Amino acid sequence: MRKKLIWFALLCSTVFGAILATTTSSQAAEKTYTIGTDITYAPFDFQGSNGKYTGIDIDLIKAIAKEENIKIQLKPVGFNAAVQAVEANQMDGVIAGMTITSERKQQFDFSDPYYYAGEVMAVAKNSNIKSLKDLRGKNVALKVGTQGAVYAKSLQKKYGFKITEFDQSNDMYNDVVTGNSVAAFEDYPVMAYGIQNGIDLKIVTKPAAGGNYGFAVKKGENPELLAKFNHGLKALKKNGQYDKIIAKYLGKASVAKATATAKKQDNSLWGLVKQNKSALGSGLLQTLYLTVISIILATIFGVIIGLMQVVPAKWANWTSSTLIYIFRGMPLLVLALFIYIGVPNLTGNKISAFLAGIITLTLNEGAYTAAFVSGGIQAVDRGQMEAARSLGLPYGKAMRRVILPQGIKIMIPSFINQFIITLKDTSILSVIGILELTQTGKIIIARNLQGFKVWTIVAIMYIVIITLLTWLSKAVERRINK
Repeated sequence: MRKKLIWFALLCSTVFGAILATTTSSQAAEKTYTIGTDITYAPFDFQGSNGKYTGIDIDLIKAIAKEENIKIQLKPVGFNAAVQAVEANQMDGVIAGMTITSERKQQFDFSDPYYYAGEVMAVAKNSNIKSLKDLRGKNVALKVGTQGAVYAKSLQKKYGFKITEFDQSNDMYNDVVTGNSVAAFEDYPVMAYGIQNGIDLKIVTKPAAGGNYGFAVKKGENPELLAKFNHGLKALKKNGQYDKIIAKYLGKASVAKATATAKKQDNSLWGLVKQNKSALGSGLLQTLYLTVISIILATIFGVIIGLMQVVPAKWANWTSSTLIYIFRGMPLLVLALFIYIGVPNLTGNKISAFLAGIITLTLNEGAYTAAFVSGGIQAVDRGQMEAARSLGLPYGKAMRRVILPQGIKIMIPSFINQFIITLKDTSILSVIGILELTQTGKIIIARNLQGFKVWTIVAIMYIVIITLLTWLSKAVERRINK
């Protein structure tokens, strides 16, 4: 039994090692640069109604790549995920409405500025807030990592307001619309674009404490990419293409078109489903794909670690207990960021977001699986093992023929529950940019600003899938228990 467990452990290590080895970056004859972007920062980065990513940043980097004859691969993962991925050498650069600041220059090398934006304060349409002085004692909503947040924090002590921070612009806007916060701070073009497209807010201050947007690479890395960006940017400004890109999203004609389009759209629940059925379907498939692969690997991992906890070998017991303690005790969000951001920093090898998500779920869910596997085995009466051994059965055979069949029946409800938990836990992986169902919802909201309705649709989809899985699992349980 011990030898088989050891061989199982070695086999799993080999499989994981092979998977990780395939992610090592190879030097291709012609380099393709991986560029991270935001996903909810219209008009600079957002998903259009056709499902393709668009915006000033997207059009600009594509035009520069064409001008400079370089290959790029865009990764719309969100601002925080993109910045951290560049720091971890997971990506080569980031263009996401990123303001050039002295603090950021310590970690990144920036291009020449490609846009200037000032910060404004917006409040609900029916609000009595008219100036910064009216904020004293009240709550203000900010988006993490933005220049608007930096500007607001510099005013906090003077004007005496409290702060709540959000990862997504839409969540920040909705916090003001619902009255939980009285104001939000944002770059002027972003806020103005959102209001023109249906956000129930109004701007009450003039742009102030502005900053320049820049394309960024990790400090000391990819100087040739930075040089090509600067050269391409100058060429686009000279030939007029830069002005055309800006006018496409912020010109009077584009504003009027966006406003007219927003008014014509069917924003009912069914209308939103029809408009976004392709994106929602893709997000759902990714969620199911993550769930199925992860639960299979987590079951294998969990069964091995669980059995190690009950075999008569102290080293196996200690190893099992340690692994369960670490991976069950670590928050899933932290584990995902550690694997996607931390491991590449330690090893120098890139890991895809999808693979990082699979490993995260496997380790976390596997630890819980191991706990109830060992618990299920220990729940079998000890006399069963003693009786089997007294009949001359060796330990391994007694475990396989007598103990495990009884333990599995005890474990089945926990396996079912863990399957459902794994499905729901995939939503946390949106933090590393995986386009599962929750991340898809965020992207749709960034375009149409219908937060409540989109989250209602997403919630219904989760409930339907979980209900179907529960029915299926119950049917399997009844069949096994016959």
